[in-house]
Amino acid sequence: MAPRESDAPKIGWPTEGAVVSHFREKVAGIPSNGIDLIAHPGQKVRAAAAGTVLYAGKEPERFGQLILIDHGGGFVTAYAYLGMMTVKEGQTVTKGERIALVGQSGEAQRPTVHFELRRNNVPRDPELYLPPRL
Repeated sequence: MAPRESDAPKIGWPTEGAVVSHFREKVAGIPSNGIDLIAHPGQKVRAAAAGTVLYAGKEPERFGQLILIDHGGGFVTAYAYLGMMTVKEGQTVTKGERIALVGQSGEAQRPTVHFELRRNNVPRDPELYLPPRL
């Protein structure tokens, strides 16, 4: 596993839910490029760091409603399985700002938020960059 890059943005948790699947853990037989956090419908999803919304729309293959935020230096965060999105492409957001509300996660028994961190489109383990939780 690669170490955390020192020039990475200081990111925060996008939701308060516990991690229910980890980076590279197989989900539906496919290794995950991020983590899944347990959530409740209508719960706020927040920007992990300040940046510019690159994409806010539907990704029909796997993720449903998807938001991508550019944080500079090649770093982008992705937020998926969303309900109502509250940002638009090109919008500047601050760390912790609400970007969406949790929706239903496909056929899952419990709603989740999928969260990814990438640099130059190469997935990073978000848990290496997120602050510890008590």
